Amino acid sequence: MERSGYPDRGVIARVALRVSLPEGLHTQSNKPRDPLLIPTELTIDAPTGVKVKEIVFPPPTDLKQVGQDQPLAVFEQTFVIGVQLALPKGVPEGKLVVPLHLRYQACDANLCYAPSTADAQWTLSIVPQGTIISGVSNPTFEKIAFGKGETPGAAAAAPHAPLAPRASGDGIAKLDQFTTLGMNGGYLNADEFLRFIHNAENGVKERGMFEGRGPLMILLLVLVGGLALNLTPCVLPMIPINLAIIGAGAQAGSRGRGFLLGSAYGLAMALVYGAIGLVVILTAGTFGTINSSPWFNLGIAILFVVLALAMFDVLEIDFSKYSGNLGMGSSRGSFALAFSMGAVAALLAGACVAPVVIQVVLFSSNLYATGTKVALALPFCLGLGMAIPWPIAGAGLASLPKP
Repeated sequence: MERSGYPDRGVIARVALRVSLPEGLHTQSNKPRDPLLIPTELTIDAPTGVKVKEIVFPPPTDLKQVGQDQPLAVFEQTFVIGVQLALPKGVPEGKLVVPLHLRYQACDANLCYAPSTADAQWTLSIVPQGTIISGVSNPTFEKIAFGKGETPGAAAAAPHAPLAPRASGDGIAKLDQFTTLGMNGGYLNADEFLRFIHNAENGVKERGMFEGRGPLMILLLVLVGGLALNLTPCVLPMIPINLAIIGAGAQAGSRGRGFLLGSAYGLAMALVYGAIGLVVILTAGTFGTINSSPWFNLGIAILFVVLALAMFDVLEIDFSKYSGNLGMGSSRGSFALAFSMGAVAALLAGACVAPVVIQVVLFSSNLYATGTKVALALPFCLGLGMAIPWPIAGAGLASLPKP
């Protein structure tokens, strides 16, 4: 974001805020067509004596989004907001800092992301009255339609304007009288819940696990979280199966071979989670559209029916006859088998770790929407954490006495 402003005392100061988003993203306009969408809001913490006279938003454009009956009214990927500030004559010389907060919701052609707030400030240079300033020119201001904007009162009141009256007896209308003071999720014991209520009532914002942390720290936390997922109750029964797959090839070789077999097994798990996360993040809207398709769900239902019939021996599904093709006794076959079974194990463990994986993917999507490219690596990092024990297990199995 770029800030500009060159005021004198006792005059109207014109300042501008330039907003730039990653490629393919837009923001909801200050007056979206759907009242349920989140408008772009600019809040200015004007210093004492300074008044905000006008806020000028750019004209919106239409964005056709998948699944929407009408296009969204959005601002372009890069846009400028103009503001006129009235400065008092008695303002002292020097620097005048004007903080601001921009609340926006980023959208692309597939979906809209969680709203976010960006903080910035204008730093104005207050010069002695009568000082002649030369060479101050900025073409940005020429494109702003000053005099045709909104007063701060109208801009602030528009997003919170009451909705149209609903039919008598509609209980949903009562929700308009409530204000969200805080949000939390997951299990909270009595003390944590009471602390959350106290903080919400006193305006204390809950600090998230990833809030305010750098990319490397976020990657480390996700990696440790993936490692901890190996201790979940429904993953533990898979450990003997996993060790048997790795150990079958490791017993015939050295520790190095066992380590490589375990690495192949773990790498497949990490790649599966990374690929799934990458697809969901980059094509979230398309992925959701496919997932809601009745034909897709019919195919999944047929698969479940076939697997259920196999459990009751109505159908016979036997992949063991293909094991010879993998060359269990050869070096190449063992690695191929370990890699393929690692990919299968990742899918089987998906039911156990789905809540954590979904939460990481959602967090990655929101982080990616803000322009943080490292978010694409988070699902892979989660899978890598789950894969860490298997190279160690492979080396350990290779060192055991052979029967």
